[in-house]
Amino acid sequence: MTDLSPEDTAAMRSENGGKDFRLFLRQQIADGQARKTQQPTVKPPKPPGFRPGHWPAGTRPPDRRPVRHTAADWQRELDRYRLGHGHDNDPCHCGTC
Repeated sequence: MTDLSPEDTAAMRSENGGKDFRLFLRQQIADGQARKTQQPTVKPPKPPGFRPGHWPAGTRPPDRRPVRHTAADWQRELDRYRLGHGHDNDPCHCGTC
């Protein structure tokens, strides 16, 4: 907004019945609103060969789902752990193996 002195404001109000002053203020408000509104964004184009909903080219879905363990499996492993037996793949800490 431009700096207006009280004399400028009084002069604009007296000219043309205040119509010039109202038009000036409306233009200033419109300019401020134009700066405030967001410009429309343009989405980038899809890459060549894009197929919505498909796996990307050169890839495929995983082979299998994770293994689900039953409650009996968990209990059996918990009992082994409580007895001091580790899992078969655990390294031995005795130093002689």
